[in-house]
Amino acid sequence: MPRPANVDETLALLARENYLASRPLATAVFLALNLGRPLLLEGEAGVGKTELAKVLARALDTPLIRLQCYEGLDIASAAYEWNVARQMLEIRIAEAGHEASRERLVAGLYSREMLIERPLLQALTQPKSPVLLIDELDRTDEPFEAYLLEVL
Repeated sequence: MPRPANVDETLALLARENYLASRPLATAVFLALNLGRPLLLEGEAGVGKTELAKVLARALDTPLIRLQCYEGLDIASAAYEWNVARQMLEIRIAEAGHEASRERLVAGLYSREMLIERPLLQALTQPKSPVLLIDELDRTDEPFEAYLLEVL
């Protein structure tokens, strides 16, 4: 589905998904979508912030990727980590004599196939722009917030 062309279309888009939005919220959504910028929402629990992300993903027929924040969340848990078990298996196979060169082995150990994508990397590599829901951001520490600021 194409992006809404104006605020009224944004209100209608949300209403079709049974989400009743105020005009100021629909304006913020419209601007975020059309400027390609993040939409940052804050408010009391239960007012519909998470539901808005779900509704937008459904209405725009795009993936919803959720990053649930918590105290102690680190970059590896949010962005990516290496598949250590698979890397070890590749090393064992090479030791058994099935790998021709050390250079090829090292290149393979740190290739994209060895990555486990976490929500941030998933969001950045999607062919179609997803809705990235970063929930409970206030529970993270300052270094993680600084990292997110760079990524976004």
